[in-house]
Amino acid sequence: MPTVTRCTSDHAEEWDAFVARVPAATFYHRWSWKTLNERQLGHDTAYLAARVDGRLTGVLPTVRVHTWLFGTIACTMPFVNYGGPASEDADTERALVEAAISQAHEWRADYLELRTRHPLGGDLAVSQHKVSLTLELTPDPDVLWNRFKTGHRQEIRKAAKNGLSARFGPELLDAFYSVVAESWHDLGTPFYRKRYFEDILHTFGDRIRLCVLFDRAGRPAAAAMDGLHRDTVEGMWLGIRPQYRKQLAGYALYWELIKDACERGFGIFHLGRSTADSGAETFKKKWLAEARPLFWHYHLPAGQPMPGLNVQNPKYQLAIKVWRQLPPAVVGAIGPSIARGLP
Repeated sequence: MPTVTRCTSDHAEEWDAFVARVPAATFYHRWSWKTLNERQLGHDTAYLAARVDGRLTGVLPTVRVHTWLFGTIACTMPFVNYGGPASEDADTERALVEAAISQAHEWRADYLELRTRHPLGGDLAVSQHKVSLTLELTPDPDVLWNRFKTGHRQEIRKAAKNGLSARFGPELLDAFYSVVAESWHDLGTPFYRKRYFEDILHTFGDRIRLCVLFDRAGRPAAAAMDGLHRDTVEGMWLGIRPQYRKQLAGYALYWELIKDACERGFGIFHLGRSTADSGAETFKKKWLAEARPLFWHYHLPAGQPMPGLNVQNPKYQLAIKVWRQLPPAVVGAIGPSIARGLP
C-alpha cells in the first residue's frame, strides 16, 4: 500500500517532474501554487505525496481556507477550476483521499472539499453543479472557424467591425487587472489584489498567457489570463467591461484566444468551469466546447448537509446585489480580504 507524507520545499522539483509527466495532473497541481496561496492569500497548505517502495505515485495539494465569514475549509484546489488527487493508480488515489481527510481533521476544518474531473467513489458526498468546457484545437484555426455555425461566425465578424483588437503579453497586466476587477464588481463578486496576479506572472513566467482586447481609442475592453500546461491552455480569469458587451467583446476575445492557441500548437483549450445549464455554459458551447461534469466531493461531519457556498445559492443573492452597488473605492479596499476567503 502507498505511504503518504507531507512535502516540504525540498520535494518541489520531484513534485513538478511528476506533475509534468502524469496525465491526471493539471496546471493547478504545480508546486508553485503552494507558495502563492501561502504568500499572497495567507493560507496554510499541506502538499501530500504518496509513494510505493520510495517511488512517487501520486500527489494531492490541499489548502486550509480560514475566514470569519465561512469558517474553516480544507480544499483542493480553492480559487481555481479543479484539483484533487493526481495519481497513477486507484490504491494511491484512495490513500491520498484518506490522508486529506486526516489533514482536514488536524486543521479542525468544518469540511473537506475535493474538486476533481472524475468521480472518486467511496462514501464521499458529491455535487455536480459545475461543468468543465473543453475545446479540441486544430493547428489551423480556419478549420475550427469553418465548423462554427453561420450565425456564430457572423457575431465574431460584427465584433471585429466594432474595432476591437487583441494584444498579448505580460506588459498588459495593469490593463488586464482594471478590466477584470471592474467586470467582477459588476457581477457582484469580490476580487483579489493586483499583486496576486503580479506574483502569478513572476512565478510562472512564459507558462502564463495574458490577453487584452482594446477598442479603437485604445481603451481596454476585455481581458483574460490563461495557464499553459503540456498541450493544454487552461482558462483561469476573464472579464468584460459591461459597456462593451453589446459590442460583442466576448466573441472577439474568445476567438482571439482560440486562434492564438491553435497557432501556438496547443491541442486543448479548457474554457474554464461554469454552472451547469447556465448562460455561460451555453455561450461556451457555441465554440464547439464539450461540457464534462466536474465532481466536487465532500467529507462532512455526520449528519451535516453539503455546503452551498456558490453564487447560485439564494442565501447569497442579496449580498451580491449589495456588492454591485458599492463604490469602486470601497470594493477595492475590502474586496481582496473577502475574496481570499471565497474558495
